[in-house]
Amino acid sequence: MIKINSNDNVAVEIKSGHKTALSDIKAGENVIKYGFSIGVATADIKAGEQVHVHNLRSAIKSENEYNYTPEISRNQTKKAGEFLAYLRADGRVGIRNEIWIINTVGCVNKASEKIALEAGKIYAGKTDGIFAVTHPYGCSQLGSDHENTKLILAGFAHHPNAAGVLILGLGCENNSVCDFKKLLGNYDEKTVKFLVTQDCENEVEEGVKLIGEIVSEIGNSERQPVELDKLVIGLKCGGSDAFSGITANPLVGRISDRICKHGGTTILTETPEMFGAETILMNRCESEIVFQKTVKLINNFKQYFISHKQEIYENPSPGNKAGGITTLEEKSLGCVQKGGTSAVTDVLDYGRRVNKKGLVLLDGPGNDIVSTTALTAAGCHIIIFTTGRGTPLGAFAPTLKISSNSELVKKKANWTDYDAGELLVGKSMKEAEQELWDLILSVAEGKTRTKSEINDYREFAIFKNGVTL
Repeated sequence: MIKINSNDNVAVEIKSGHKTALSDIKAGENVIKYGFSIGVATADIKAGEQVHVHNLRSAIKSENEYNYTPEISRNQTKKAGEFLAYLRADGRVGIRNEIWIINTVGCVNKASEKIALEAGKIYAGKTDGIFAVTHPYGCSQLGSDHENTKLILAGFAHHPNAAGVLILGLGCENNSVCDFKKLLGNYDEKTVKFLVTQDCENEVEEGVKLIGEIVSEIGNSERQPVELDKLVIGLKCGGSDAFSGITANPLVGRISDRICKHGGTTILTETPEMFGAETILMNRCESEIVFQKTVKLINNFKQYFISHKQEIYENPSPGNKAGGITTLEEKSLGCVQKGGTSAVTDVLDYGRRVNKKGLVLLDGPGNDIVSTTALTAAGCHIIIFTTGRGTPLGAFAPTLKISSNSELVKKKANWTDYDAGELLVGKSMKEAEQELWDLILSVAEGKTRTKSEINDYREFAIFKNGVTL
């Protein structure tokens, strides 16, 4: 749009979603949005002038001291209610009846893809799909870097949406099938199979045969009523714009609160996109123990940046800035709204699986593929992914794309599942919440497939943090 600067009558072009000052701001003063500082003015800004990268900078520091000042909104738990899902033998609940081929090492990626393709043809209609989980790791890794790979793969092997799993190995890798079995712990031998490709003559034939054994076990599975408190939802944003913190993220925050009220679980990740808004989450921690874990979460990720000689505020992305987001504080204050107002009940290290109800924080980077992979490995049945710029990306867990603006929906309807942009033109938040809630339950019950599922967009990436031999 074109805006006239009232002070000097100069016409300047300010794009939709970009900020203008409501009052004069002096250089060095905090700029306030969402009720919090989003940075410091680097020059005097007159009322009506644009506020962006040319006159605003981040004020995030590499080190902060935090004090626990509880401001906890404890949701009164409602009767859970029910939805239709698959009840696993060990008591877990799944919303899809898929078979996943999980590679212990990247060397067998193409073999697993061939097995998935052949088995998919043979057993079409008997499962919700057979999919290969490919990646380049599992060997030539050391220490915590190698451990991260194993933890993520183990999380996928235990994921409740995978009714059956084929663990596919090579035979000479660091992450050997033998060692991986130990990490898995208890598993159902009827639905979790293992194949070392160096030990058989034709790995594709043998793999298809083993998947046939799994299909015979799960083929007659039927959905049954389970309580809503079993539902685990991941919260994610990517390609954000200035409307994300106004429409899509607050809407998802209401969904998060609703799930927590029903006794369910939501998981918020992207640690560096909590920087600048971390105290909001810290003060909602249900105990000082959880508060200290959150402090550790933030400080450890800051040290990760520092150890690589990078500025901790080197975010937002170029796309975020083009969409009107200027500083990391502004981005973070919009991002954390996905977590609603519920108490933070736990903090998970990267690669770990969720075991607490309520709002849980998960350590991980902001990178879309890495963070959605971590959310899936943590046990999320569905990932709610808000976006203002748009992205086709999907995870192995069904990924619901929520648009912050209606223009994106018009342009990329094949990527988008729900239009939160209608909140800008009169739709009430209450109405949007109910519509999105109904859509989530429809996805959970298998009545609706997400656009990422329809497009068969399934991405997988592990957080790489170490040497490669």
